[in-house]
Amino acid sequence: MSVSEDTVVRNRALQAEWYGEPLGDRFRRLLDRLGLSQSGLAGVLGLSAPMLSQLMSGQRAKISNPVVLNRLLAVEELAADPAFDSLSAAEVRERLGVIRARTTATTSGLRESPAEDGTRERPEAASPARVLQALLREVASASEIEAAADLVDVQFPEIATLLRVYGNGRASEAEAHLEAHLSRTLGR
Repeated sequence: MSVSEDTVVRNRALQAEWYGEPLGDRFRRLLDRLGLSQSGLAGVLGLSAPMLSQLMSGQRAKISNPVVLNRLLAVEELAADPAFDSLSAAEVRERLGVIRARTTATTSGLRESPAEDGTRERPEAASPARVLQALLREVASASEIEAAADLVDVQFPEIATLLRVYGNGRASEAEAHLEAHLSRTLGR
């Protein structure tokens, strides 16, 4: 396997861990369901068409902008809505336009659920480790988190570890770290 093939395999595995499946699978379902081109979907999400293509092919692993991830979740919610098939093409375009206009992510990029009265409820349940990860990733890029960890590493290695595990680590690593810390702290 070549280096680029190794990278694609690794990136798709990371996508499956972070997003539940490779992004190419998720994007292709939306393209089919919505009848959009890759360029059209990229526009709704707020990505360049080349970036969408790189995410789909596994050349890139991560959606680093929480607003883009929030838009993806909103587009998926629209496509999965049982009433979607009864929407006119103009209504679908209008709803996609509303999604595209979103400029903020929900708390830590987690999905909100509409309440019966149309207001927004709290984000769907997520593990505390994932919430911490999402919060760190919302306020700083991976390189900024690593730079902050490097700055405090000598004097405060435990804080540096927290930044690295929750800011740049895998969800499974963060959950294992939190469980181990709680076990030690609570004597479980």
